[in-house]
Amino acid sequence: MSVLVVGLSHRTTPVPVLERVAVADSDAGKLLDQLLKAPSVSEAVLLSTCNRVEVYAVVETFHGGMNEVVEVLARQAGAEPSDLFEHLYVHYSAAAVEHLFSVAGGLDSMVVGEAQILGQLRSAYNRADGAGVVGRTLHELVQQALRVGKRVHTDTGIDHAGASVVSEALSDAAEALGGLAGRRALIVGAGSMGGLAAAHLRRAGIGEVVIANRTAANGARLATALEADGVTARSTGLADLVTEIALADVLFACTGSVDTVVGAELIGDREPGRPLVVCDLGLPKDVDPAAALLSGVRVVDLETLQRRLSDAPTGQDALRAAEIVAEEVRAYLAGQRSAEVTPTVTALRKRAAEVVDAELLRLDSRLPSLDGAVRDELAKTVRRVVDKLLHTPTVRVKELAAAPGGDGYAEALRELFGLDPQGPAAVSTPHSTRTKGEKR
Repeated sequence: MSVLVVGLSHRTTPVPVLERVAVADSDAGKLLDQLLKAPSVSEAVLLSTCNRVEVYAVVETFHGGMNEVVEVLARQAGAEPSDLFEHLYVHYSAAAVEHLFSVAGGLDSMVVGEAQILGQLRSAYNRADGAGVVGRTLHELVQQALRVGKRVHTDTGIDHAGASVVSEALSDAAEALGGLAGRRALIVGAGSMGGLAAAHLRRAGIGEVVIANRTAANGARLATALEADGVTARSTGLADLVTEIALADVLFACTGSVDTVVGAELIGDREPGRPLVVCDLGLPKDVDPAAALLSGVRVVDLETLQRRLSDAPTGQDALRAAEIVAEEVRAYLAGQRSAEVTPTVTALRKRAAEVVDAELLRLDSRLPSLDGAVRDELAKTVRRVVDKLLHTPTVRVKELAAAPGGDGYAEALRELFGLDPQGPAAVSTPHSTRTKGEKR
């Protein structure tokens, strides 16, 4: 069983294609269930953000697992698998680990170093774990990836400016409006992206923020938090969008909806000549693309940012982050190889103990009158001899197995001592007790 990554991102895929494949939070459970029903897949995590859709899966075979995952993504997009192949990237085994650690460290983001991906990865894991589709392999891998991401952001200055697609979009808005201080902003969507936008607007000195959200309680919660930070803020429902858009200077939208939330007709009813900057970071789009044709309206969306940031320079902090990721990948893979040999060592020691027990029983049958104290001392001596003989080879095989290509040492040990080749698999215990196909 190995880890497979199949994904599409801003690096390989035009935004319109990403929009088709994007998975809303409400549909994530259904897609995870479809993945686990695939014959080759035993664990799965789905990471769907504004600029990537990735499936991390534990699969029995590479080709079988890849084809099954691609079929699920194609169904999600309403397309044929062949329609996605030119945009897909696939990583397997060690390469899959390296990719996940790079993603967690912000090295694969549209804005290199953005920290929001850590929260998105944690949410993706929690969703999959809650659905019962995470086992021991992905549990350990994702938890380590989160630790790697934290280390990258702690040990480097890669995110010193707090850059993200949100900050880049609002930076464009500030440039277009001559600054955001004292302006009015309308945020459509009170999720994590909406919260991040609110934080950036507060730091920019925004005059007033209105939160429009489908769930009133979530919008009110974000507005209350802003007021606590000294920003004039209130919440409203989506039914009031026409009124609120007419008053806004900046419209920020990222709802996670699969349908358009803000139609062009809602934006058209504004004071003539008054500019409006629309920051649409929804995937799929939250704002009707026709809004860009309206007088006085400037639209900043993921396609705009993708074009501008695709060739952005990295710098020394990114290079240091890449070194950390490479170091962590080596350590993780070494630990995995060392752990894989542990069942073989356990089986060898068990075999040795069985031989000792058998020989002591034979001694009892041949010398039934042997003094008990003498017998105990003989047993201790024999066990000490066996332990000393096994100590060096078992320590060395763990050290050798930790090196690249070291899995052959465990195999040689099993062959030399006639150990059950299925023994190592039997010793591993999954993170979740859920069996394939079982429902919660």
